[in-house]
Amino acid sequence: MRVGDQMSEEDFLELKFRLYDGSDIRPIRFSSTSTVAIVKARVVADWPKDKKIIPKSATDIKLISDGKILENHKAITQCRPSFGELAGGVITMHVVVQPSLGKSKTEKKVEDLPKKPRCSSCTIL
Repeated sequence: MRVGDQMSEEDFLELKFRLYDGSDIRPIRFSSTSTVAIVKARVVADWPKDKKIIPKSATDIKLISDGKILENHKAITQCRPSFGELAGGVITMHVVVQPSLGKSKTEKKVEDLPKKPRCSSCTIL
């Protein structure tokens, strides 16, 4: 786009986000060139504070649209649903919270677990 050009309405997408409990984060307008990573950061920033599960960062959530988990590096225009959305309509994306796996103090290593007896007569080919 050249300096002085205005972005048309087609250059924006209006997205709303369905959370794990069925509630929604209000529709937000994004430039069609915004990446999924930018959208995820905005979702975390707008996350309702009254929820039991609250993501700490954008890496703790997955966005799902049209049955597919969206990749961070893709532009949201590449994530438009394949079924015909109404022009100017709001696209709903589902949000799954999946906290990053960090070691907690209560986690046990596999080698610390008690060893179970093995069956010596079974063979897997």
